[in-house]
Amino acid sequence: MKINGFKFAQNKNLPKTILCFSHLRWDFVFQRPQHLLSRLSQNFNIYFFEEPQFDATSKAYLRLVSVQQNVTVIVPHLPCNLTQQEQITLQKDLLDRLLNTQNLSDCIFWYYTPMALQFSEHLHPKLIVYDCMDELSAFKFAPKNISLLERQLLKIADLVFTGGESLYQAKKHLHSNMYAFPSSIDTLHFNRARKPNKLKLRNNLNLKLGYSGVIDERFDLELIRAMALQKPNWLFEIIGPVVKIDPNELPKLPNISYTGPVDYQKLPEFLSTWDIALIPFLLNEATRFISPTKTPEYLAAGLPVISTPIRDVVHPYGINKLVKIGRYAHEFIHLTEEWFRRTPKQKKNWLSQVDEFLNQQSWEKTCSAMLLKIEETLEQKPVISVA
Repeated sequence: MKINGFKFAQNKNLPKTILCFSHLRWDFVFQRPQHLLSRLSQNFNIYFFEEPQFDATSKAYLRLVSVQQNVTVIVPHLPCNLTQQEQITLQKDLLDRLLNTQNLSDCIFWYYTPMALQFSEHLHPKLIVYDCMDELSAFKFAPKNISLLERQLLKIADLVFTGGESLYQAKKHLHSNMYAFPSSIDTLHFNRARKPNKLKLRNNLNLKLGYSGVIDERFDLELIRAMALQKPNWLFEIIGPVVKIDPNELPKLPNISYTGPVDYQKLPEFLSTWDIALIPFLLNEATRFISPTKTPEYLAAGLPVISTPIRDVVHPYGINKLVKIGRYAHEFIHLTEEWFRRTPKQKKNWLSQVDEFLNQQSWEKTCSAMLLKIEETLEQKPVISVA
């Protein structure tokens, strides 16, 4: 089977199903889980088990929605005002019922959240994969017991992936079968942003700078505010949902627009109107180990990128001179102006270096490498039924 021309290996001994437990909703920002599982659906039936919604008027139930071929989203609906233990018990019962009714005995459990271990650890799938995409314990409003549950998950997991190199370096001593798979890229999708767009502004007096992603405790509001104040003729477009912070704290200036969430399929259209792409993240515990998927996406769109010194952006993108690194507003402004002092030949050479770098990676290649690790791990593990 092929996606974007890349052929996946097919092994008859692979389980037929992946049951994924996620802290992110499928219809939230399209990111690592959606990229990986959409492609893995070429080899597996994917069940994407989300966190509960507390809107059931009587009994708890599961809502199953087919979102694409071989991908089904599962949402637990629970009554409100439950204790934490009651929530766990109900989800355990709903999960057991799902496994029985959907015939999911030939199954891989794929965790994005250790919290799901509370209602699934009694089961015995053929393989347990933990795709550790972030240091969730460092995020705002993180559950108090998430670090403890992660340690438990690392004890029982057969295979662990990390979403970046820095996260791998921080955790590699905790598991003997762990591998770093940094954020990858759907190059063809974002190359669409390189098409000429009549809205694109091309002088350094009236530029359009953009950010696309979640706006939360990681986002440097003051950096954007300071840039917008110092450059009132520059336009700043902020795309994405606002979560875990008060929307009233967002800088309100005439040259800053908040577009809200944009469908992944339409995102290249918005990026095509930008002159500069921004990664304006604070340096705090929540950003210490992140590997922003937006970095290669911006580059594939042909956009010059300026980022704060996030470790997994500095290495490899900064040291390879693909992304400019700054800390403060005056540095971001200087780097923006410096870009427009470059000659056309310099810009062309930079883009050639970007393309050469991006050609070495893709979500298809990442999935294929993950599948290989899954196959190798299965060969070393006795077959155990989930029932």
